[in-house]
Amino acid sequence: MAEEQEGLAKEQEARINRREFLNLAWLASLGFVTLSMGGVTLLFAFPRFGEGEFGGVSSIGTASELPSVEAPPLNNPSLKLWLTRPPEGVLAIYKVCTHLGCLYSWSDQEGKFLCPCHGSQFEYDGTYIKGPAPRSLDRFVLQAVDPATGNVLYESQDGQPLPVPEDPNVIIRVDTGRKILGEPHG
Repeated sequence: MAEEQEGLAKEQEARINRREFLNLAWLASLGFVTLSMGGVTLLFAFPRFGEGEFGGVSSIGTASELPSVEAPPLNNPSLKLWLTRPPEGVLAIYKVCTHLGCLYSWSDQEGKFLCPCHGSQFEYDGTYIKGPAPRSLDRFVLQAVDPATGNVLYESQDGQPLPVPEDPNVIIRVDTGRKILGEPHG
């Protein structure tokens, strides 16, 4: 009988009471939330932009595939840009108006970019004409890349047009992760 009482006492000691159970459940759920948030934070801390996605470096073709000088701008919806070719070179202009973020479009009849929201107007190269926009249109960095080596020959870091290379096989890339703000006016 003493053995039974001893076994019963050990069994009662081994059980956890309600308070201990709730403490363990609270700590387990807190640990689960912490691990989940840590994993999500890591996913967002290291963005991965693939070829052709907005926010990364994408090829827009070779020098021979660029539009001719003063041709209507080429719309590239996946990269959110207009490709224009003034006489000085080629430009990648961001498709978002600098006023309130509306998507503007090219008007063949008027020969300029028109924002449908508040009436801002911009020239072929993205220069401000009139309207409530505080600055000219934003541009992306363009690169001329050697097709054989993959080395960047030159790039337009300051927002100026990228001179079109004489070699028709040179690859033209746009870095949509590097936006150059348009010049303020007035």
